[in-house]
Amino acid sequence: MKIHEYQGKEILKKFGVPVPQGGVAFSVDEAVNVAKSLGGSVWVVKAQIHAGGRGKGGGVKVAKSLEEVRQFASQILGMRLVTHQTGPEGKIVKRLLIEQGISIAKELYVGITLDRARSQNVVMASTEGGVEIEKVAAETPGKILKEYISPTIGFRDFQARKLAFGLGLSGDAFKNAVKFLLALYRAYEETDASLAEINPLVITTDGQVLALDAKMNFDDNALFRHADILAMRDLDEEEPLEIEASKHNLNYIKLDGNVGCMVNGAGLAMGTMDIIKLAGGEPANFLDVGGGANVTTVSNGFKIILSDPNVKAILINIFGGIVRCDRVANGVVEAAKTVHVNVPVVVRLEGTNAKEARSILANSGLNFSVATTLQDAAQKVTRAITAA
Repeated sequence: MKIHEYQGKEILKKFGVPVPQGGVAFSVDEAVNVAKSLGGSVWVVKAQIHAGGRGKGGGVKVAKSLEEVRQFASQILGMRLVTHQTGPEGKIVKRLLIEQGISIAKELYVGITLDRARSQNVVMASTEGGVEIEKVAAETPGKILKEYISPTIGFRDFQARKLAFGLGLSGDAFKNAVKFLLALYRAYEETDASLAEINPLVITTDGQVLALDAKMNFDDNALFRHADILAMRDLDEEEPLEIEASKHNLNYIKLDGNVGCMVNGAGLAMGTMDIIKLAGGEPANFLDVGGGANVTTVSNGFKIILSDPNVKAILINIFGGIVRCDRVANGVVEAAKTVHVNVPVVVRLEGTNAKEARSILANSGLNFSVATTLQDAAQKVTRAITAA
């Protein structure tokens, strides 16, 4: 689950991570009032959407008077903000973060996530703050410092000091950076976050270390432990079909292709998407219906897939291990009778009672194309789109 920058900063403050003073605003008048309450003569007006690159898209402005705060808030609220992460459709800005102006001496980068290849959390730091870290990793990977964290002993003081030294810090900035890194890791770990990214992490002219930006994502499977974080969910920022799928405990992610996929098991779903692309098609979604596919899950899967107007054909790929293939076949037939399916459907069932399942589909009287292998299924579904 993703949250907004201002929400991430609220969480970080609870763990002693220094952040600029600021407040959220949902209207122009609220933005001006927040600026007044902060005092000073410089404020930053920041669009709040679940995407990076807001500054380049015109979603971050520095105001040097309350009138400019009003002007920029009027411009940004309600705008369709397009960044490299939103895609060309962009996102409508419905809330702002108003923050105090900061005297910046240096911009750095810090990020924490799980390195799946090593099964360890990794704390990354770089002197290249304020730019896309993906670009730094691709062009100058040596500028990214990494400290891998042992799950048994956690993030140690010496590792924080090593990173601070690597960033070229000294004096108060060094001491404050060490404290910052330790507090940030504690926030990441105790909230079951999957990502904590501060870009930029700034060193002020008086040696303070502040999270000028904050991006935090969380493990959906751990949210039952964090009701306060779950309450921060902003459904306006999520894909409507993904919200609907979550109501039925379906793992669904919308993509840009035209082949709807309904698969049991995340690994098989990924393999199915790959082979569709190899056959010349483009998957329209990732959909894992889980190990116990039945009439209800298949029906809900059909409804969600068919709600995407880009879908021109559907591939159902089920491996019968936990659940028998004949039961899945009966579920597919019953679901197809209750849901109006107006596109070609290719079904590939393999595993326990696969032969019986194919017979059920063949004798159903419904217009299914039955495939024997995964390659056969991918080729049939792509041909079905071409022929349509």
